[in-house]
Amino acid sequence: MNDSVFSSSNNTNNKEAVSCNSLRRSLFEYIKLERPDLKRSDTISANELNEYKLKYISKYLLRDIHQLSELENNVISSMTNQTIISDMIDEDGDNKLTLGQRLADKVSGFGGSWTFIILFIILLFAWVVINIYWLHNKGFDPYPFILLNLFLSCIAALQAPVIMMSQNRQEEKDRARSKMDYMVNLKSELEVRILHEKLDQVLANHDEIMNHIKKGNGNSE
Repeated sequence: MNDSVFSSSNNTNNKEAVSCNSLRRSLFEYIKLERPDLKRSDTISANELNEYKLKYISKYLLRDIHQLSELENNVISSMTNQTIISDMIDEDGDNKLTLGQRLADKVSGFGGSWTFIILFIILLFAWVVINIYWLHNKGFDPYPFILLNLFLSCIAALQAPVIMMSQNRQEEKDRARSKMDYMVNLKSELEVRILHEKLDQVLANHDEIMNHIKKGNGNSE
């Protein structure tokens, strides 16, 4: 870390500078591990402070899970930049589908509907009635309906992989949602930990102030 990152509070004119006195104690002590000469009266640039926050939160995760994946790094980046996890969702994902994927979704959706079932039953009934009663079993597909069996076999052979394609894409969506849920939960847990640290710092500062007040009252007496 460059020495120019920190400066005296009396000399800095950087609008993005942050006073070290405003940092919570645990973060300040973590920064002091790399900068032992840092004082509470010094200031630190906002960009460098974000880098330290990134390292500080990474330390939390490494202590618990020992290795950071892309998901954990995304959570850390979201906390450091103060962004929302849901902003990472690709809302235009459905618009990027290929023609085959869209066709698979439509075929799968239609094949699993009551409309398809009713139309299919009507078609089968009409096929049987036309060939047996209307054409007196001398039509284009007499009993035992070999041509109909061929059509049904072809439909089943084509419909199965199309449905599997649609299911695979749905599984990808479910995995993406699961990852997003994990990231949201992880970010919430880390923020709760940080809030606990801030609360502990507030309580410690309160006790310190009360002790000073008691000492002042004791000296005045």
